[in-house]
Amino acid sequence: MTLYDALFRHVAVRVPAERTHRIGLRALRAATPVLPHRVPGPALAVSAMGLEFASPLGVAAGYDKDAEGVRGLARLGFGAVEIGTVTARPQPGNPRPRLFRLPADRALVNRMGFNNAGADAVAARLAALRREGPLGTVLGVNIGKSKAATGPDETLADYRWSARTLGPYADYVVVNVSSPNTPGLRDLQGVDALEPLLAAVREEIGPTPLLVKITADLDDDGVDAVADLAVGSGLDGIVATNTTVSRAGLASPAEVVDAAGAGGLSGAPLVEPARAVLARLVERVGGRLCLVSVGGIDSAAEARRRLEAGATLVQSYTGFVYGGPAWPGRVNAELAAG
Repeated sequence: MTLYDALFRHVAVRVPAERTHRIGLRALRAATPVLPHRVPGPALAVSAMGLEFASPLGVAAGYDKDAEGVRGLARLGFGAVEIGTVTARPQPGNPRPRLFRLPADRALVNRMGFNNAGADAVAARLAALRREGPLGTVLGVNIGKSKAATGPDETLADYRWSARTLGPYADYVVVNVSSPNTPGLRDLQGVDALEPLLAAVREEIGPTPLLVKITADLDDDGVDAVADLAVGSGLDGIVATNTTVSRAGLASPAEVVDAAGAGGLSGAPLVEPARAVLARLVERVGGRLCLVSVGGIDSAAEARRRLEAGATLVQSYTGFVYGGPAWPGRVNAELAAG
């Protein structure tokens, strides 16, 4: 057991999960100037979407919603940092508490509700970061729908604003239509709604690589439909998968799961669903798209398995939370060792 494991089990679990997250992000920002940059070895380099990734391991959207810790996360060894989800309008998100741990499952439940500072504020922060010099990592920007945006026209305008405002600072953009915590968002995964949305975002960001993020809860026909649309629309990739609303097969006591309540489940329970969606995508689109596999990646062994199964890149959030700041460096070292 590492020191971080001991602190997590005996100290962190006594503090509300969202507060611990905020403390950790602030500590990372404070430590960034003195953190050594853990540059992955050349054996891990990946070329995808016209971009150069120092490692296939990235940090998933949700960890750094407002681009507060990009340089620190880069120094820990992440080959990509995907910030967000960012919405056009600033919003506080859902009432607290809204983030819960399920330690027996190495999982989290969240119903954050896209709490973020809004596209204008995040764009200003990204502009300042870019002026300071190279970030040391690939920067992805994940955009979603403001809760106040209702109806097709408002939704399109909402995504357009975020894409137009944030696109100039992004190495790639991800359209998030898969969080369970914004009313009506998952309805946008249907091809009829998704096609004009992706076309609108593409108009705003030009040649910047564009991906769509889908849920683990799509059935095979839904995955196939999104995959076909992504190819037909000239998208650069698919991020799979977001959290699940399922609670099947958890080791945590029922009363603990019930106390966590509604929201998206992430972490180890997503391993099998995420593998299944990846396999379906590989079968459907082959090497025509960049496939970013996320969900339950908490070790180098699992990251390697996804890459060998056909993923171009992998991402983690919950595995990083449970693994601690040294975790990305360990994963990179083990991946490089083969």
